[in-house]
Formats: sequence, C-alpha cells, structure tokens
Amino acid sequence: MKPGLESQTSVMVCTGRAIAHGAPWAAGFSDPTALPLLPAVAQARVARIRSGRGPGSLRTRLSDVHLSGLSRSMVIRTLAIDEAVREAGAPQLVILGAGLDGRAWRMDALRDVRVFEVDHPDTQRQKRARAAALTPTARAIAFVPVDFAQKNDLDAALAASGHDPARPTTWIWEGVVMYLAQPDVEATLQVVQRRSAPGSRLVVAYHRPALMLRVLGPFLRRVGEPLRSAFTPEAMRALLGRHGLTVRRDRSLAELGAALNPTLARASRALRHLGIAVADRA
Repeated sequence: MKPGLESQTSVMVCTGRAIAHGAPWAAGFSDPTALPLLPAVAQARVARIRSGRGPGSLRTRLSDVHLSGLSRSMVIRTLAIDEAVREAGAPQLVILGAGLDGRAWRMDALRDVRVFEVDHPDTQRQKRARAAALTPTARAIAFVPVDFAQKNDLDAALAASGHDPARPTTWIWEGVVMYLAQPDVEATLQVVQRRSAPGSRLVVAYHRPALMLRVLGPFLRRVGEPLRSAFTPEAMRALLGRHGLTVRRDRSLAELGAALNPTLARASRALRHLGIAVADRA
C-alpha cells in the first residue's frame, strides 16, 4: 500500500460488501456497516451501481463490472468466515489486517467478545474516524496498529492491547496472506501459535496457484499491493500443522458459492484460486 493512504484493496472489498447489502441475490448476507466505513468517493460509486445509472467512460464501466463481480465473491467469503467465527464461540477475536471490516459493529454473536483489530496505522486511522458514527455490537474493541511488511512486533502489540493468550481466540486472516512473502507468513503464524490457548481457531483466506493470479497480479501491483504468495491446499495444511493448527475444512470460493444459490454459484465458478481454511488448536 502507498504511504499515508489506506489500503486500496480494503476499500475495494468493502465496496463489494456495500453493493451486496440488501441485494435480492445475497440472501442471508447483511452488512450495514460497509457503506459508512467507505470514503466518500467509494460511497458515490456504490450509489451509482445500486441505482443502475449508466457511467460515462469505458474505464468506469469496466470498473463497475469488476466491482459488481467482486460483490458476489465478498458475500461468499463473508458468510463463510462469519459462520466459522460463530461456530468457534471464543471470547476473543483477533482480525489480522482488519481493513474496513465491520464485524465488531454488526455481528450480534460478538456481544460477549473482545475484538482486536490489527492493521497498518494509515488504514486504521481512516477507519477509526468513520467508525466513530457506528454503534459496536462487540463487548469491546481494541485497535492494534501493526505493519506486517515492516515486521513490527505483533506479539508485543497484542499483549499491550490486552489480548490474553490463556483464553481461546478466533483469528481472522482474511485479506493479508497473499500480500506477504512466506517468511512473513511464518512469522505471523508463530505469534498465532504462541498466543492461542486450546480451543482457539484460525480462519485464513489465501491464494492457490492459478492462472487467475496472472490476471490479478498487474492490477494489484499498480495500486501498490503486489501478490507475494500462493499455497496449494496441501501446502497450507502442512504450514498450519507446523504451527499447532489442524485444518478442519478448506474450500475454494467456487465450492462455497455452489452451496449457496444459483446466482452465487454462477458468479464463483472461476474463483478456485481463493481458498478459505478453518484450523483449530486442540
């Protein structure tokens, strides 16, 4: 990401959730926090796409098509992760690379949970300003500024924020792994292992090797967030196993979408490159 600016991928995925909120094809999905967490320019884009007003340039039309497709994938991704969080029922939730995630302000299941939002200081600064107008559903929210790429001390930052390694924790690692080199992935997993009491859970979204990444790669490099890692399901299982975590399930967005409804099944057919693994600490 570019210095001084919030993560542009966090804006994109939040835009996708805002477009999907209330859409007839997104049964079971709701994210009323997405729109207010967006910057004004993105809010205007959501309003245009929702209204069906025709955009001007070809570039704008192509961007809107991309965001409309992204909204489908975000519904699938969000529903799968929310389910894993509710199943775990841990008293602590750590969101690694929280971006513009709104779970602490929308999930009733977090009413007895302390949420730790870990992210780059620039993204977090923008989010906190917008989130001030929202009412939390979580019992408490702690903001933990960390730059993963600069190898900031995640362990110390969580400890200083009140995270208790003696109590079970659910960890969400939704949109970060693909932007980190493997040594940085391993370093974060070492912290997760040290701070995960028995009964803890990690939910991780990651890229699998695929031709699709060659399409996504140049665009993400242009916005300053290049892709740096991809794992096969077998490699992810082995990686998490080395850090004390047992994979319970690992499905692609295509598999998850096929189980929801025909619209999402069609929209996710090509999304076999993104996997969501759910792993537990015994």
